[in-house]
Amino acid sequence: MTDTIIRPDFGASAEPKYIVLIQSMRTAIRSGKLASGSRLPPVREMAYQLGITPGTVARAYKLATEEGLVETTVGRGTYVTGGLVTRAAPDEPLVNAPREGQLDFRAARVPEAGQSAMIRAILGQMSRVETTPYIDYPTHLSDLPARRAVLDWIGPDRVGDLEADDIVLGLGAQNAVMVALQTILHGPSPVILTETLCYPGVRHAARLLRAQVIGVEIDGEGIIPKALEEALQRHGGQVLLTSAHSHSPTTARMGVARKEEIAEIARRYQIQIIEDDCHCINRPETPTFRSLCPERGWYISSLTKTVSAALRFGYIACPREQAAAARQVAQSSFYGLPQPVLDLCTHMIVSGKAEAIRAEVEEFIAKRVALVVAILSDWDVTSRSDIPFVWLKLPQGWRGSTFARACEAEGIRIKPADEFALPDGHAPHAVRLTVSAIADDDVFEAALQQIGALLSNPPLNVDF
Repeated sequence: MTDTIIRPDFGASAEPKYIVLIQSMRTAIRSGKLASGSRLPPVREMAYQLGITPGTVARAYKLATEEGLVETTVGRGTYVTGGLVTRAAPDEPLVNAPREGQLDFRAARVPEAGQSAMIRAILGQMSRVETTPYIDYPTHLSDLPARRAVLDWIGPDRVGDLEADDIVLGLGAQNAVMVALQTILHGPSPVILTETLCYPGVRHAARLLRAQVIGVEIDGEGIIPKALEEALQRHGGQVLLTSAHSHSPTTARMGVARKEEIAEIARRYQIQIIEDDCHCINRPETPTFRSLCPERGWYISSLTKTVSAALRFGYIACPREQAAAARQVAQSSFYGLPQPVLDLCTHMIVSGKAEAIRAEVEEFIAKRVALVVAILSDWDVTSRSDIPFVWLKLPQGWRGSTFARACEAEGIRIKPADEFALPDGHAPHAVRLTVSAIADDDVFEAALQQIGALLSNPPLNVDF
């Protein structure tokens, strides 16, 4: 009798049919009309009953499974779980502590450039200022000096017209992305579009927000506009989350002309664009999406890759009309950044000490990238002197995962392309190597020589 219980009215809604169907399923399950243990019809049978395509039903079933409304078992079918949420197997953690005896080419850590001693000294100075109160909750007024400092840190031109009230602070760039997504996303089944290869934090954020992630095809300049438009026509979407200037893992950088084309698509399809610029360590002049389409462009970065990851100081340059909403989301999530962190980061930026560290980090990264390129010159390496990682395409015989295991056996940890691929996406035979591994240059160079030796000796009889 399922066909009488789940009877969506497709003509009464402008939503895609799979959304209307899953809404009807939710209603039937939560109202008790579909009891726990009830068996749903197979995909083709349900499609026939409702007069829609099997693909539409399959997509609705998939979303219902991800929500924990139903459970699908091969050979048994799809059954109602009673609305209990099931958890997917966890991803590789976003942050791992360095392992003794192993050199970490996985995490893009900021190198030591004197910031540890500098931070301790500033904290000591702050402890002697007895007039500074540290007893109350953070507010929009208490973080104002830090937001004004961020204006100077970003610079006057790159993100367009910018005021302190356009800035919302977060606990690092990942937290800032979460705040922006929570502000933008709405509806029962929100959709995030992003690069087919993307930072794993995108998957983590989408899972927490119960959002679907759609990968958009990329080339050497990042997201392909035609592919973005096709994805929007096929899947819809509310936000494009992109690392357009410093794409991890491929190092791609999007030019102004392509950004303008994507901005026009965003206007046409009424989507927001979050530009995550956390890996940018220099002072580029390339305009951001917030500059090109200020009404829907969100710019996010932090001090993590330029000064210190320990500070957890991130920021969002919001579209002016949405800054108040984003601030409310941040306050609802964590009230605001701790006042000592605000005071510390404000002092570092205003005094110029943060800029001095940033310049030294930039020089260190450029030196390390040049070393990687020189030692691995026989291999297909894509690099930029202003990004703390390189993209290594593997020769015939190696897969990303098998090469990562071979490197780990030699005490070297790297990130295979598999970790950047979306669940339904394709992972090329490639790996990302960060250049900021915590090691002296001679140890770093020896590890690169070992990586080169492994590249020269792929395993036999590997099918592709």
